[in-house]
Amino acid sequence: MKKYKISAAIITVVALGLFLDAGTGWSEVKQGFGFNAELISGFPDGRAAELTGGGSYNLANNSVKSAGGFRCLADITGGPFSGCLAGEGVRWDTVDVLPSTAFKCTGDAAEAGKTATTSDTTVVLIADFYRQGDGDTESFTAKMFVSKFDLAPEIPGLQNVWIQGIGCGAATANFN
Repeated sequence: MKKYKISAAIITVVALGLFLDAGTGWSEVKQGFGFNAELISGFPDGRAAELTGGGSYNLANNSVKSAGGFRCLADITGGPFSGCLAGEGVRWDTVDVLPSTAFKCTGDAAEAGKTATTSDTTVVLIADFYRQGDGDTESFTAKMFVSKFDLAPEIPGLQNVWIQGIGCGAATANFN
């Protein structure tokens, strides 16, 4: 009989904890992601970069922990990455997770604007990008997104990763 009372008490406590957790959001579920994009491009002057990384985010409590590697694949003379030379770049890390952002893949005035929205299959970030030799001082800051799905279906190929001022590209992307 004593075992039954202890088991019943444990079940009650666990059930109450689950009920309170679901009802009040005491614990926030983080969304995990990982990706690899070998070529992001589209903006004028042959701007191009590669980007890889991952992490976790929760828009409800505005938390994000993510980082990865990046490299400029061409000399970039305009936009947020102006001055990044081909071969430069080491890493990136996040400044903030954003609810959404407007974006274009080509920077062409005729291209229709699109919106990327953070969800369980897309993450929109502001990130700091670093070059070797700049130490812990960010070299560039820009918006970016990674998605499980194509966010610019009118453009040929998969467009599920974007860096502000560079363009879009195809990424192998996984979300939990």
